[in-house]
Amino acid sequence: MEHENANAELISVMVPCFNEEASLPLFYEEIRKTMSEMSAYTFEVILVDDGSKDGTLPLLRSFSLEDGRFRYLSFSRNFGKEAAMLAALQASKGDYVVYMDADLQDPPSMLPKMMSVLKEKNVDSVGTRRSNRKGEPLLRSIFARMFYGLMNKISNVKLVPSARDYRLMTRRMADAVLSLCEYNRFSKGMFEWVGFTTEWLSYPNIERAAGKTKFSFWKLMKYSIECITGFSTAPLMFASLMGAFLCFAAFCGIIVIVIRYFIGVSSAFGWPSMMCVVLFVGGVLEWSIGILGTYLSKTYLEVKRRPVFLLKESSETSGDGHSVDRRDSVTENVREE
Repeated sequence: MEHENANAELISVMVPCFNEEASLPLFYEEIRKTMSEMSAYTFEVILVDDGSKDGTLPLLRSFSLEDGRFRYLSFSRNFGKEAAMLAALQASKGDYVVYMDADLQDPPSMLPKMMSVLKEKNVDSVGTRRSNRKGEPLLRSIFARMFYGLMNKISNVKLVPSARDYRLMTRRMADAVLSLCEYNRFSKGMFEWVGFTTEWLSYPNIERAAGKTKFSFWKLMKYSIECITGFSTAPLMFASLMGAFLCFAAFCGIIVIVIRYFIGVSSAFGWPSMMCVVLFVGGVLEWSIGILGTYLSKTYLEVKRRPVFLLKESSETSGDGHSVDRRDSVTENVREE
């Protein structure tokens, strides 16, 4: 374990991990190099195993044994990246906290500059964004731009296009994020919702150091729906306006039919046109019900008050699955001092 200054400010590095056996040794070396360069600070690195099926957990155990600055949490199953981010934030003790991925797409070498900007600009957060999407599939890039454009039009929370989860925050901003205790989480939206001043740094897109991405196109689509329903009620308003429009159109149609009847103009009736109208109206109704159902399902998940994650093991336990501190549980959503 590296020599540490007891009076130095503490930085908590929080790293969600899911099947990252191939990239973790590379990340381990890079973050240790960065910590050595930032000798004015002390560090803790919190690695969260999100129910990995490969050799991720044994690696985390070995890191913790080799370097006491490394801690780990292991979930009982895969709960998702948002749950891992919450778990790491709850476990953090630092004066500053920083999220980064284990695949080195968030280069640890940027951390000194991020800390320098945070101090010089006197801000509460330094976020990162990609200056390009080189190497990313074209369809994914197009839909990402469409998502950010749509989200910023229908929500009061404004998202920065191409923003990464790689972000450095002060403790007061971290505690503000922890105070948001909803079950359905979208961290990028939460970071913006709590406010506080953020300075942005851009860097070119970096390919994964090893392994494969865990986010398929459909998982990203689902994630975007989580964001839209979590930070905007515009879809509900759209469904209401569509219903009002159809009622108005039906009313106008009735008037036209009545007028044609009284002036002696006969109307041609046929099942094709009728079926088109029925299918159109039925489709709109089903769509509207689906929108309502999505919001209702979010409410259902919230009121059940199930924990966002469950721990199986951590560096503070002997590996038998017994937690030694209730703060490991998601039921305590506010950091204890």
